Amino acid sequence: MNMPNLLTALRIVSIPALVIVLLTQFQGKELIGFGIFAFATFTDTLDGFWARKKKQITVFGQLLDPIADKLLITSALICLVELGLLSAWMAVIIIGREIAVTGFRAIASSKGFNIPASLFGKAKMILETITVSLLILGKPYLGRFYFLSQVGLCLTVATAIFSAAEYYIKYGPRILSNRSSNR
Repeated sequence: MNMPNLLTALRIVSIPALVIVLLTQFQGKELIGFGIFAFATFTDTLDGFWARKKKQITVFGQLLDPIADKLLITSALICLVELGLLSAWMAVIIIGREIAVTGFRAIASSKGFNIPASLFGKAKMILETITVSLLILGKPYLGRFYFLSQVGLCLTVATAIFSAAEYYIKYGPRILSNRSSNR
């Protein structure tokens, strides 16, 4: 297993630890949860950088990396709903977008199309990770700046919707037509 794939696997292994920490009551759980989440998101940045720089891009890594990302974000969002820090409807929109775009990309791939991440998709991911980090830290650590997590939630939901619509508008007619393409 190469280093980028090892980092991706490490991200997946950190998810149960994050869930346990977030859903267990003890002093300082917010800081530990934040540390685990920050570490996991850092491995995402590092594995992609390493794979490109060292030319260690593998099919396994291309498949596993986005799954690891979605597992991490989905797990964190579900925990935040359970803790009452996130409205379920917002989590449903964000998670639903992830599933829809992943499915759309799978259909595109089966027809020979590769859909790269859009600027709005990347912005959504950045907003998502910052917002989840702020929500994990919560009011005890953010104090009067906790409102930034609420602003982040609104921006994340908006960019999730907008980026999904962008993918569909840009690629939908070609991908969802009955014709198959070998592009």
